[in-house]
Amino acid sequence: MNGVLCCKNLRGRSAIHYNYGMNEVPLHVIEPALAVRQQQLARRIHQLPPSGSRPLTVSGRVAGWITAKATMNVDGLPGVHVDPEAVHVTAAPRQRLRLEAVLANIAATLRDKGCLRGWRNELLDVFGEGRRLSAIERAAVRPLGLLTKAVHLNAWAPDGRLWIARRSATKSTDPDMWDTLVGGLAGAGEDLEISLLRESNEEAGLRPEDMQNRDPLRVILRMHRRLPEGYQVEDVLVSDCILPDSVKPENQDGEVSEFRLVTMGQAWAMVEANAFTREAELVIIDGLRRRLPTGRAAA
Repeated sequence: MNGVLCCKNLRGRSAIHYNYGMNEVPLHVIEPALAVRQQQLARRIHQLPPSGSRPLTVSGRVAGWITAKATMNVDGLPGVHVDPEAVHVTAAPRQRLRLEAVLANIAATLRDKGCLRGWRNELLDVFGEGRRLSAIERAAVRPLGLLTKAVHLNAWAPDGRLWIARRSATKSTDPDMWDTLVGGLAGAGEDLEISLLRESNEEAGLRPEDMQNRDPLRVILRMHRRLPEGYQVEDVLVSDCILPDSVKPENQDGEVSEFRLVTMGQAWAMVEANAFTREAELVIIDGLRRRLPTGRAAA
């Protein structure tokens, strides 16, 4: 592709370097291509649960899809009942364990059995049939197929360019890939708008006053994607805002290696080159479509 060079980085991954002076892709070319790409992406992020998974109920409500490996390792724990069709998790009054303690024991057991990808010391909400039921360690949500909520920010410059961020090389998932300016999971008991403000400060150093003209969060879709460690069930939410020229993003938590301002044409070229994480591509395509003259994504 014109303006894009590919090479291998030290991890053997494809590292994509961009010539930001590349010729601009005309909007009339981008618009139909975005719609097609969005449809293709939707098919890739709507997948059935991993083979051998079973429905997971928490306090009698359907809450997730537990992997076969996780089922084997939690079978017999207090508050866990495994039957041929599903796995059920409840409080364990005989052991004087409330639901929160049962879930904490499940997470610790999965960690000790090598079922988790790291350990975050962060709690996320556990939802079942639209209701918050409890909370659990973040690293345990994928093996259990629990619903998460991810908040993103599409931040635009006044001249119409888009702010993007490159993920740190030390990130456990998608290192070195490009991302939305801000993106992260809502914590346990956290209002989604507060989650976005927190993530915006941690990842880009933004203050509420920098984002005064921000749109309310909107749900793009619910992802269902198989992962090596389990099943990603995630509501993807996004807000758009225009950052004043005086505001320059500065990472605070060490999870971003650089920021760039790109035109719509350059952002589309990066989408075509698979330079973004899957979630970021979804969010950025939604933002690009809304800023095209027809604004079809808003319909």
